[in-house]
Amino acid sequence: MSELALSKFQYLELEKIGFGAFAPLDGFMNEDEVGSVADTMRLPSGQVFPLPVVLDLSAQDAHRLKGCARVALTFEDQEVGSLSPECFFRPNKAALATKIFGTDDANHPGVAHLFSMGEFFAGGPVRFLTRAQLDISPYELTPTETRRIFADRGWKSIVGFQTRNVPHRAHEYLQRVGLETSDGLFVQPLVGRKKVGDYTAQAVIKGYDALIHGFFPENRVLFGVLSTFMRYAGPREAVFHAIIRRNYGCTRFIVGRDHAGVGAYYGKYAAHDLTREFDGELGIEIVRLSGPFFCRLCDGIATDKSCPHGESNPSAIREISGTDMRALLTEGRAPEPEIMRPEIIDSLRGEKLFIEETEL
Repeated sequence: MSELALSKFQYLELEKIGFGAFAPLDGFMNEDEVGSVADTMRLPSGQVFPLPVVLDLSAQDAHRLKGCARVALTFEDQEVGSLSPECFFRPNKAALATKIFGTDDANHPGVAHLFSMGEFFAGGPVRFLTRAQLDISPYELTPTETRRIFADRGWKSIVGFQTRNVPHRAHEYLQRVGLETSDGLFVQPLVGRKKVGDYTAQAVIKGYDALIHGFFPENRVLFGVLSTFMRYAGPREAVFHAIIRRNYGCTRFIVGRDHAGVGAYYGKYAAHDLTREFDGELGIEIVRLSGPFFCRLCDGIATDKSCPHGESNPSAIREISGTDMRALLTEGRAPEPEIMRPEIIDSLRGEKLFIEETEL
């Protein structure tokens, strides 16, 4: 039987399929599935699924494996699963990028990642055999585990929160809003492959440890990371993230301002608009929240739905964004306490905060 050695991030995609995090997928997408998802945001079955999940490989490997009924998938010299190939195909990456990301601009990190992938994709069902132990594994829960924990705690309504950043006060505000109308909150930061300048996994974990243990009722919050990679696909990725949290047992999912966005590629609330197109089909309620800011006159975190001063006195408004927080911390400056808790900043001392080079 032929073998294919997986990179870390290919392995993590296999693992997510094996966990059921990407349900209803049971394997890497074939050519028809990729085309259907790109064109309609649905699988050929009609089920909503907005982004491709693919296994890329070189032309040499595609030629070598073509005709194999089963391919052993290895990671770090250990067999972790197998693929039953249905097809090997060469995608038109520029056309695919335009459909998925709305652009084929290689400055977009999602497009750049797609362009860096192997020339061919292999599609077909997989079998997941063994979970590799990585540095982030102790912090990651499977959908089976989260559903059991939710049941053990008696939670009927669970709100999921996606992030890739160390928590600031705007994040905390959104989480508290979610908790007010839910039995529990599942905070699940994405810690897979991210772009240079994003927070490291350990910085995110440390920051949330300080927030949850210091400022939330611990019996109402569950923390677990998600080790898939950021696509930076904006509105489409908001739908993708909602589907994943449904698979983990969440009944509600928070979508805020510029969800999974990057630069100025997507509208501030484009994710709100796209998720509305699939209301009733996702198996999870979308909680659409406005972007919080700090208002000096209100003396607290608010949004344009609860504070009038954005129009009447805009100088009183301090926007809060992950980009701004990263810039401050990169310069060695601590954000003001009303923007990020000092206890969270203290938890990051001595940690490598930012990804400095592209992860392979």
